[in-house]
Amino acid sequence: MATILDELVLGARSEAARRRKQISARELEGRFPSERRSLAEALRADGLSVIAEAKKASPSQGVIREHFEPAAIAEMYQEAGAAGVSVLTEPLQFQGALEHLAETRQSCDLPLLRKDFIVEEYQLLEARAYGADAVLLIATVLERAHLTDLLQAARELELECLVELYDMDELDRLDFELVEILGANNRDLRTFEVDRSHAPRVLAHAPDHVVTVAESGLRTAEDLADVHAAGIDAVLIGEAFMRAEHPGQALRDLLEQTNKLIEGRASA
Repeated sequence: MATILDELVLGARSEAARRRKQISARELEGRFPSERRSLAEALRADGLSVIAEAKKASPSQGVIREHFEPAAIAEMYQEAGAAGVSVLTEPLQFQGALEHLAETRQSCDLPLLRKDFIVEEYQLLEARAYGADAVLLIATVLERAHLTDLLQAARELELECLVELYDMDELDRLDFELVEILGANNRDLRTFEVDRSHAPRVLAHAPDHVVTVAESGLRTAEDLADVHAAGIDAVLIGEAFMRAEHPGQALRDLLEQTNKLIEGRASA
């Protein structure tokens, strides 16, 4: 029986094939911006960094934010202290669009992550052409050789990759000479159930040179302080901010509360 993840991957392949008929790879290459920003460097800052996400909907929650203006949201995130911005571009289940990425690039100076179900090199070209500095690669949906090919292609395009794991054994699929940012998802993409202790368990096995990111199910200062205590460099948060009336203020408040809690734990 097909899972939601299977459907998302099939949809990604279909959408990429459809777009390829409209815009060739050569045309995309002609749109590459010259300026780039490093997500990895931004996440290496002292303390716990936040990649704040702009997304309208999800398969498990439906529409999360009815009034959705990703460029304005990204601008708020930047002012509130985000280290980077993740933009959902998957159109079928998340109601995203590549245009959201391009709009965000115009309003935001932070590194941008294209979050989608990347399964072929054409999608990397799209990401670069529409202003992304990095892309998400999900190890669960990629065989080792395929993942390595995409990592090498991304490097040639000057795109960084956030490689996302779920199962511990997926670590064996990675060539860590090519991996600079490693994420672990607390949400099982096959069942969409969340276990906030999962990412720290997986990322404890990451090599020292890799920037680590905990993803999904993180909402409170306590959640973030626990992630920081586990030695993780950054978190990726979307839904908690998207449900807030003012996403930027929600981020600012969360950062302030987290920093106070971390300082309090250190002095206790």
